[in-house]
Amino acid sequence: MPTSKMKNPLIGVLALATLAYTYELQYGLYAPGFEQPVASDEFEIDKSPLFSLHRDLVNIESISNNEHNVGVFLESYLKDHNYTVERQYIDFIQSKKKNARFNLLAYPGSKRQTPVLLTSHIDTVPPFYPYTLREKENIWGRGSVDAKACVATQITALQQLLASNTISPNDVSLLYVVGEEVGGDGMHAVNDLQMKWDTVIFGEPTELKLASGHKGILVFSITAHGKAGHSGYPWLGKSANHMLISALAALQTMDLPSSEKYGNSTLNIGKINGGVAANVIAETAVADIGIRLAAGDPSVVKKSIQDTIKDIDSDIQVTFHGRGYGPVNLDHDIEGFDTMTVNYGTDVPNLDGKHKRYLYGPGNILVAHSDHEHLSTGDLMDAVEGYKRIIMAALKKDDEKTGL
Repeated sequence: MPTSKMKNPLIGVLALATLAYTYELQYGLYAPGFEQPVASDEFEIDKSPLFSLHRDLVNIESISNNEHNVGVFLESYLKDHNYTVERQYIDFIQSKKKNARFNLLAYPGSKRQTPVLLTSHIDTVPPFYPYTLREKENIWGRGSVDAKACVATQITALQQLLASNTISPNDVSLLYVVGEEVGGDGMHAVNDLQMKWDTVIFGEPTELKLASGHKGILVFSITAHGKAGHSGYPWLGKSANHMLISALAALQTMDLPSSEKYGNSTLNIGKINGGVAANVIAETAVADIGIRLAAGDPSVVKKSIQDTIKDIDSDIQVTFHGRGYGPVNLDHDIEGFDTMTVNYGTDVPNLDGKHKRYLYGPGNILVAHSDHEHLSTGDLMDAVEGYKRIIMAALKKDDEKTGL
């Protein structure tokens, strides 16, 4: 509508607002140049592609090793938005079975190999909590933070950049993996694709800050083998529980490495199981333990653990789960972001290659893995803008010229 014929300027404003809303409803994207509306109630969330995608992801239970359904949903969603989507089954033998587990690689252009990769994980820890909206601005539910918020905001950020023609469809691809919470088997499998990227942007809750690094991890079990017998005659048996208690006490007094950047290494006795009854000498006892490494070589720490256990009793066995890894330093060279270090582990060290590595996402890790996992609608919207800035920096494009 030409301004020379416009009798009332308000008509023009209403026309532009209507155009923006119509564009968003029709294409599932926000029109370039229009500000994204704040989700203040369930109506706003229902009509927003970002919030509805996040809601749908959270409402699908995807506890580790049960990610099939959320993978199917996400595959369909991305295909509906004109992505080429490839499944990578974690176990080929199981691929023909119902509920087989798979990673998803998706790309909007003709090339599956892109310079930049956005990635996160689609599995969660137990138990499942459904999606709820509280106080019109806080979203609760399992995975609402870790890490379905990252999945939803990464996809939305890429969609908006593509819709505005700010980037090429061959610039960025998406990768969503299973099993991050239980050892990273999904990301380890990605190495079999033998793909290389210049930059990989990993999604985890970082409070909208760029992580400059995270602690390493070493996970192991100790199993005590005793001799069962009647508890009234303890000298006729050997209590595995008593042996385990002594071993755990010794592990808690070990000297663990520390560093200025990451602080102290910390040991967590996560699970203990032993014996069958109060009046039976325990024949077997097991403990699962994790150490967050602030410094040092995992192989050196492994030897220290073995030596400590050996000094307690020769009938205690140590089993290490996975290779373990030391502290992981990350790229954080983009202006306009606060930085932080985090104590949790990620899939970053599980992906081979010499790419730049950024770690970013909405939400606070302190509520993740809890019965009060939640984040604000504002965090989701801010994360979209944050991912856009990181993508632009990775592609070495000028933010100011693109309006970001």
